[in-house]
Amino acid sequence: MIPDVDRSRIWLARLKPYAERLQEAPELIVEGKLSRMVGLTLEAIGCRAAIGSRCQIETKSGRIIEAEVVGFAGARVFLMATGELHGLEPDCRVIPMGKGSLAKVGFGLLGRVLDGSGRPLDGKGSLKADEQISLTGTPINPLSRKPIREPLDVGVRAINSMLCVGRGQRMGLFAGTGVGKSILLGMMTKFTTADIVVVGLIGERGREVNEFVQKILGEDGLNRAVVVATPADDPPLMRVHGALLATSIAEYFRDQGLDVLLLMDSLTRFAQAHREIALAIGEPPATKGYPPSIFAKLPHLAERAGNADEGGGSITAFYTVLAEGDDTNDPIADSARGVLDGHIVLSRNLAEAGHFPAIDIEASVSRVMPDIVDEAHLQMAREVRRLYSLYQQNRDLISVGAYQRGADPRIDKAIEKNAAILAFLQQDMNEPVDMSRSLSDLQILLGIKNE
Repeated sequence: MIPDVDRSRIWLARLKPYAERLQEAPELIVEGKLSRMVGLTLEAIGCRAAIGSRCQIETKSGRIIEAEVVGFAGARVFLMATGELHGLEPDCRVIPMGKGSLAKVGFGLLGRVLDGSGRPLDGKGSLKADEQISLTGTPINPLSRKPIREPLDVGVRAINSMLCVGRGQRMGLFAGTGVGKSILLGMMTKFTTADIVVVGLIGERGREVNEFVQKILGEDGLNRAVVVATPADDPPLMRVHGALLATSIAEYFRDQGLDVLLLMDSLTRFAQAHREIALAIGEPPATKGYPPSIFAKLPHLAERAGNADEGGGSITAFYTVLAEGDDTNDPIADSARGVLDGHIVLSRNLAEAGHFPAIDIEASVSRVMPDIVDEAHLQMAREVRRLYSLYQQNRDLISVGAYQRGADPRIDKAIEKNAAILAFLQQDMNEPVDMSRSLSDLQILLGIKNE
C-alpha cells in the first residue's frame, strides 16, 4: 500500500509536464478520453493535439502510456503507442503534451546503444547528452550544400576502387537475406576514415542486434560509433522513430563540422513500419500494399543526409534495401534507386560461391565517382568492369569448352585476368584495405607500373 504522501508526490510528478505545458499555451491543452482501439490504432475524442505531438494515456490502474498523434478525422484523434498497450480500456484519460518528439544529442552518445526513444540499451548508465533537437530535422537549401568533391575511404577494396564513394553521397545497398550485408556494414564501420559512425538497426531480429554490436562491430568499432536499435518486435512507431533518431544524431555531428558515416539497416523495414501505421489509420494501399505517402517519406529521410553548407561537415549514408525474393525491382527498391546517388548490389550467386563481399560490380554504380577520382583511376575501374563483364557474358561457352582461344583477343584477356579479378574483389572481414592500397592493387591487377 502506497502512503498518501508518496501517492501525492507520484501524481505531482506525473502532472508536472502537463502543468508546465498548460502555462505555456493553455489553449492547446484539451483533455480527452480513449474511445476505441482497432489493431494498433487508438482513437481519442474530446482532445486537441497536432500531428506528431505526444500524448499521455492514463490507465485506470494509474499506469502511464505514451502515444503519438498520427492522424485525425473530425473530432477523432488517432494515436499510436510507443510501448506496450496492456491495461488500456475505454474512457482512459488522454492528456496532450503539446510537443513533438525530441532527440537527445551530444558527444556523450559515442559508444552507446540506444532504442528508438533515445533510451540506453547497453546497461552503461544514463546518457551524458544535454542538448535536444527535433526528430524531423531542418531542411537545407539545396543550393547552399557543398558539392561532393572528395572521396571517403570505407576500407573495402571493391568499393574504394570500383565504386568510389564521395563525402556526402547517399548509397543504396541492395541485397536479399543471408548474402553478407551486415558483415559489409560492419567492415565499413570499423575501417572507414569518417570521424563518427552512426548505425541504425531498424526492424532487425533481436539476436542480430546483439551479434552486430558484440561480434561484427566490436569494442574498437563501437568507441566512435552510436548505435540505434529498434528490433522487429518494437511497435511500428518505434521503428520509424529509430530511423529518424539515427538521422538526427548524424545531423548533430555533421553540424559540428565532422564527417559522419550513417549506416541504416534497413530502409525497407522503415517503409514497412510506415505502411503498418498508414494502413492502420485508414490510408488506402497502392503498390504492393504500400500507401502513397511512403513514396514521399523515403526522399524526405534520404535528403536529410548529404553535405552541409560551406564550412560544415558531411553525412555519407548507406541504406540497405531488402530485395524480397532477390527481386531488386519491388516498389521500395525502385523508389530508393531513384532518390539515392548510386547503388551496390550484393549477389546471392557470389555469396553461395564463397565470394565475400558479394558485390556484383556489373549491377552496381556510383553516380558521383567521375567527379571525385582522377581520369586514370576512372579508366582502370572501367577496364576491370569491362573484362569482368566480358567473361560473364561468355561464361557458358568458356565452361563447356566451346570458345577457342584466339577467336577474340578481348575475351582471351578476360579469361586470363578472371581469377585475378575475383581475388581482387574479395576481402577478409578483418582486413582493412585503405584507398591508397586499393588503387595500388588496381594498378597491379592491370599490370600498370606506378609512376
